[in-house]
Amino acid sequence: MASNGANDLTDMTPRQKFGTIDEYLDSVSPDVRGILEEVRQTITSAVPGAKETIGYGMPAFRTDRIFIYFAAFKKHIGIYPPVRGDAKLDAELLPYRGEKGNLKFPLSQPVPYDLIRRVAETLAGQYASDKNA
Repeated sequence: MASNGANDLTDMTPRQKFGTIDEYLDSVSPDVRGILEEVRQTITSAVPGAKETIGYGMPAFRTDRIFIYFAAFKKHIGIYPPVRGDAKLDAELLPYRGEKGNLKFPLSQPVPYDLIRRVAETLAGQYASDKNA
């Protein structure tokens, strides 16, 4: 069945530019905006002191450098980059792994915010340690 756009969850065009996370959130439907706000709050509380930014057109957080991106898609919330090196966390993330290791949390299922918290903490730690390598 062809889509008439009524089920699209974002109003973004592929090349739309955003200056802030708030501008990005204003571009998505209200039901998805609530989920993204919760992802935003989860990352903020997981990594105190992280600064909000936009990277590759997506909401992102940085300490010395960007360590996590998140975005809304038609059927899922995506989180980037892939998390590596924690066997227990890797096993828990397996159902959400995309083809390149990125995470896809289906909008048709409850969003596992505690798991997203652990991903943010892990990525922040990995990217902080990478700068000292």
